[in-house]
Amino acid sequence: MPDRNQSALDFLLTRRSRPAKTLKAPVPTAEELAPILTAAARSPDHGKLEPWRFIVLQGASLDRLAGLAVERGQALGVEPEKVEKARRQFADADLAVAVVTSPVASDKVPEIEQVYSAGAVCLAMLNAALASGWGANWLTSYAAHDRDFLRDGLGLAEHESLAGFIHIGTETVAPPERPRPDIDAITTWVNT
Repeated sequence: MPDRNQSALDFLLTRRSRPAKTLKAPVPTAEELAPILTAAARSPDHGKLEPWRFIVLQGASLDRLAGLAVERGQALGVEPEKVEKARRQFADADLAVAVVTSPVASDKVPEIEQVYSAGAVCLAMLNAALASGWGANWLTSYAAHDRDFLRDGLGLAEHESLAGFIHIGTETVAPPERPRPDIDAITTWVNT
């Protein structure tokens, strides 16, 4: 029987993202954020390529992104409600970490595996923030997939994309539990 880390398993079985709109200051300091980023960087990374990087957003940068989200949403013809939601994602935030997918040329590791690694980084960062006692949420929106927003707002290179924004702050409202997947319905066992 393997050694079991029951407290870690209990955490994973009960973890719950916190809606970003309910997260307020205080937010982690650079010193408090460091172990969260370090935990995220321990995600599976075939070939040790580090095909991702972090941009920590606070203060004026979030206000600037809120304005750019409106500008790009209007230019793209996005519904006004979605534009407002994207604006508030940045305007109401006190801290967000952009997880940038930055694939590395490799004969051994396909780009899709590097993209999956960036997704694993997002989940690890989310869980590390929650385990550290902060509220956290993983968000995207049309802005996260708009080349102009990514280039002008975050300075991403042409080969880079965004895996997500991880919002971290102090939880103000505990979210209700929500229905979870029926494991039997989504699991197939194959023995032959």
